[in-house]
Amino acid sequence: MSRLENGVCIVRADLATEDGTPTSLWQLKPWWCQPWTILVTGLMAIAGSWLLLHRWWISAPVALAVMLWWWLFLVVVPRAYQAELGEGATLKKE
Repeated sequence: MSRLENGVCIVRADLATEDGTPTSLWQLKPWWCQPWTILVTGLMAIAGSWLLLHRWWISAPVALAVMLWWWLFLVVVPRAYQAELGEGATLKKE
């Protein structure tokens, strides 16, 4: 994986591109911002809204917001990171 050393992210060579850029967005993120924590936090928000309030009309928008949050941070952002890596590699080859 990666580690922080003097404020710089150090990544194993087999997990990085030629210039040392991590190949996965998640290698740059701290433990509390990993996919599993995003999923668990979202599930807790949905379950908590239902268990505390027992109102579907509150829990449904909470669930929708959580699903949008998951889609943004677990699908869109990692794809954009990979696309950016791909563009950078293409520009370096030219």
